[in-house]
Amino acid sequence: MKRPLRIGLAANRLHIQGADSALPRLLNEARESIVTYLRPQFVVVGRTLDAIQRLKILEGYPHLERFPYGREGGLMRLVSRIVDHDPEQGLDAIIYLMDPVDPSSIFPEAVALKRQCIIHGKPFLSSFAGAREWLELEAVAAGAAFDPRLNDVFDLSRESIALIAHDSMKQNMLALAEKHFTLLDRFSTRYATGTTGGLLNELAMRIKGPAAGKNWVSPLLSGPMGGDAQIAELILDKKCRRTLFLEDPHVARQHEADIQLLERAARTVSDFASCVTELKFAERWCTLMQLRTRSP
Repeated sequence: MKRPLRIGLAANRLHIQGADSALPRLLNEARESIVTYLRPQFVVVGRTLDAIQRLKILEGYPHLERFPYGREGGLMRLVSRIVDHDPEQGLDAIIYLMDPVDPSSIFPEAVALKRQCIIHGKPFLSSFAGAREWLELEAVAAGAAFDPRLNDVFDLSRESIALIAHDSMKQNMLALAEKHFTLLDRFSTRYATGTTGGLLNELAMRIKGPAAGKNWVSPLLSGPMGGDAQIAELILDKKCRRTLFLEDPHVARQHEADIQLLERAARTVSDFASCVTELKFAERWCTLMQLRTRSP
């Protein structure tokens, strides 16, 4: 029998201030998914667990493990647990609801946490929308009925998606797009930066024919020339909800600030946008999106 998920959980101060903050809304909205279907072990950084208890979220839920406060190394310990292969100690995913203007969101432990999630093929969920969607998808995979409150955001005919890949990941993006072409084709609009956009349009012309496929994605500038910033504006304007960004964490990136800008945009409109930044997660996301968007 597969063991329950082990999820690292943290939130910046903005997201735990009161009952209407992002963390309590997330856990309350997804309560049935959590308690009935997923039953994960949450490993929670100190101040975040204090807020859960103070706000009486998930009352009676037994699978909450306290980690130290961030100032005492709690986030650093989450990084270690992401790379730990011991199934009783390691973590399968991180939900870290980040405030883009909180200085701690760019502390070394926060940056390392995301980087190690990418290296080890584990979801890193830093916006409300991304975490809510992920919990819904995993619950549906575990047998839950669709949450009707989310049906609108899963109507792909009204949704847009951005597809971005670093140089070493472009072939992975093409393989992903070809494997899940039917799903991606259902989005109303697809955006892509630079060379990735051209390659995806070539793929689409091969699959759909030259006329139907030549403008399958709307190409933007390359990332170093401002394409990431263009997508960031689309996110901020709520014209693009989802981004698949296959990052290579092992190479120096001259336009690192632009990459951070895109991710910060998603966190700025936290209730709206999500960003998938790792290939294994992207593969599962596509598979579960196909399941969630079928007719119930």
